Amino acid sequence: MADTRTVEPDTGTQGKKQQSVRVVILALMITMMLAMLDNMIVGTAMPTIVGDLGGLEHLSWVVTSYTLATAASTPIWGKLGDMYGRKGAFLTSIVIFLVGSALSGMAQDMGQLIGFRAVQGLGAGGLMVGVMAIIGDLVPPRERGKYQGMMAGVMAIAMIGGPLVGGTITDHWGWRWAFYINLPLGVVALGLITAVLHLPKKRSQARIDYLGAGLLTIGITSIVLVTTWGGTEYAWSSARIMELIGIGVATLVGFVFWQTRAVEPILPLHIFRSRNFTLMAVIGFITGFVMFGATLFLPLYQQSVQGASATNSGLLLLPMLGAMLVTSMVAGRITTSSGRYKIFPVVGGALMIVGLYLLSTMDTGTSRFTSGVFMAVVGLGMGCLMQITMLVAQNSVEMKDMGVASSSATLFRTLGSSFGVAIMGALFNSRVQDAMSERAGALGSKITEQSAQLDAASLAKLPAPAREAYQFAVSDGTHAAFVLGALVAVVALVAAVFVKEVPLRGAEPKTEGAPDEPAAPKTPVVEPV
Repeated sequence: MADTRTVEPDTGTQGKKQQSVRVVILALMITMMLAMLDNMIVGTAMPTIVGDLGGLEHLSWVVTSYTLATAASTPIWGKLGDMYGRKGAFLTSIVIFLVGSALSGMAQDMGQLIGFRAVQGLGAGGLMVGVMAIIGDLVPPRERGKYQGMMAGVMAIAMIGGPLVGGTITDHWGWRWAFYINLPLGVVALGLITAVLHLPKKRSQARIDYLGAGLLTIGITSIVLVTTWGGTEYAWSSARIMELIGIGVATLVGFVFWQTRAVEPILPLHIFRSRNFTLMAVIGFITGFVMFGATLFLPLYQQSVQGASATNSGLLLLPMLGAMLVTSMVAGRITTSSGRYKIFPVVGGALMIVGLYLLSTMDTGTSRFTSGVFMAVVGLGMGCLMQITMLVAQNSVEMKDMGVASSSATLFRTLGSSFGVAIMGALFNSRVQDAMSERAGALGSKITEQSAQLDAASLAKLPAPAREAYQFAVSDGTHAAFVLGALVAVVALVAAVFVKEVPLRGAEPKTEGAPDEPAAPKTPVVEPV
């Protein structure tokens, strides 16, 4: 995108370029929606899927196979885009995602569904990375803030609308359409991107770092399995979990060692020499930790303690997601107009700590209005952090590393969400079971023996004393989970304080960039249609 502040371009040509950029951004937002909506729609359809296909004992693998494939393929897609061209890698990931969606909709048993969900996850790993990296190619960081609100809006729509859309599709069209719905949207995105997006073609002579990709895949898979199975399928101290931890640590150490010697490393370690990039990776990890932990426990608290309907569980998060959307838009506009951004991670970290502490004070008597205000404070904090972390991470590397920078930032956020759900979930379950034993004795222990999270039907069947004990236990569990979240968020605030405000590319820098930051390269443009 040309800088129109210093050069007066031909009005017609400039208008066509801007229109082309808007069309590409629309296609990217549709693709981003595909990636974010999928798990939430499928989650709502799960009971129906199990009823049709059977295989209840393998239910968790429908989600786990998708998550594993997504996390493991994310850094590989980023590197492929850097080496062979962003457009080709992105279109390939969309096609794989759509093929996986179609096959998942045609699955005849649980084994097939698990395998096809893994194919879908392989494609999904390139969707978010492709969106972020292409925006990084097309739009200078100084101007990129204008699009933050759109990204936050897509996230909010997915989180609120996903369960509602999933329920509606499953009830009226059948569960297979929870997968087929991706096809028309994906075809539209494919058509728009193929027709409008024009980026410089690349062809690297170096070979793909297969050993590095393999080591990283095994390491990430082990970590995700530890966070998925620990405390649920297996005890944290079990031999299986210890084996996975050992495999994960060994392969990741081997991966780091190999990356210092590979000709074309899958994750170049030199990008971590930038202080800002490393700090953004830390902040992104913690943002994922807090956000997905909050979205797990807030609906549970409001359904179990405040008596809200599970059908509208996505709407219960509206105060948090709405505040996140507004703040992200404001932060983007200010960043675009001023070129300054350090204030946002600092303020965001502080607000996140305050909001999580307020959420930890909720009990059985907290009103929905009060909990909504507390959620809005957390949302304000996350809105300051969600897109700024990607913006600063991309601004901290050279254009040739835009893909691996985007994929690394996405990967750290994904791993943060896995750890957040696992660790906060383990703490929540422990506190709920202890509180039920104390307040309801043997009956309380029996109620939460299988799971500390009861659905609305199971809760309604409990005797009044046991139900009151469970509501207290859930309040106690959410208190512990959010206290932990607040403590973890302190690390994000400390990291934000050490961020160095390097001029954004596309701005009119007053001074040269810092020694540890790359010089501003030229930015590709979208050619007119």
